[in-house]
Amino acid sequence: MSDTSLQKTSPGRRMRLLAPPFLALPAVLFLVVFFVMPLIDNGMRSVISADGGFTLSRYASLLTDGFYLWIIAQTVLLSAGVTIISIIIGYPVAYFLVRKAGRFSGLIIFLLIAPLLTSIIMRTFGWQVLFARRGLVNNLLVDQLGILSAPLRLTNSPEIAIAALVHVLVPFMVLSIATVLQGIDTRLEESAKILGANRLRTFFEVTLPLSLDGIGTGAILVFMIANGSFVTLVLLGGGMQTLPLMIYQQFNTTRDFGMASAMSMILLVIAVFCLFLQLRLVRRKGT
Repeated sequence: MSDTSLQKTSPGRRMRLLAPPFLALPAVLFLVVFFVMPLIDNGMRSVISADGGFTLSRYASLLTDGFYLWIIAQTVLLSAGVTIISIIIGYPVAYFLVRKAGRFSGLIIFLLIAPLLTSIIMRTFGWQVLFARRGLVNNLLVDQLGILSAPLRLTNSPEIAIAALVHVLVPFMVLSIATVLQGIDTRLEESAKILGANRLRTFFEVTLPLSLDGIGTGAILVFMIANGSFVTLVLLGGGMQTLPLMIYQQFNTTRDFGMASAMSMILLVIAVFCLFLQLRLVRRKGT
């Protein structure tokens, strides 16, 4: 818009034209102060040596040392495993919620989000109470049913940690998939059945491809939350080493803030790479 046209514009209309940028200013300032600036500071801390010089030695260690490479791989594998399990569990629940639940859909949604309303520490201690040596499961197997003569050691194992992560992350998967399933026109499925496709073929050739966006969104949410999970692995991981745990150790044990910053930047790169995969592999044109 030229200066002449701005002069001819009434003051009220001029204020309406300038209002949207000013309305976004508080949110932009909040993001800059509490997200961008700490991120920049963290990145700078990771490349500054103890004597104040520039160094990439921390990143070289993280990307070449076998110990750190295994920790990175274990972090990615843990997150991927939790994501796959969440998809396997969450998709049937989401399908039932959208197509079969009817008036019980509100109750199902409440049951899904109920774990999210509880503190993560309380949820984790709940798993410990359930699977401890004298917990509910062992008491049932040893004292009540007499199947075992001695209690099993079930806590502090990767399996229990994965189960605890899946327990709290499945709702993100279910709600992401259910939102997309609600938008699928059921007439497409009916048309496929009219043309001779059975229910299984209709699902794999019509319903599942159309719901890939929901699966992708849920997978990204679950993967990134599991990727940064910390409390659950500390209390239930049984010695499992991941990047969040190593960052905690660097901050609180060795006090090597530079190495902790480099690890957190690697963790951020993994999360950004996952978002890139979602955009490249899942998102359809025009959405």
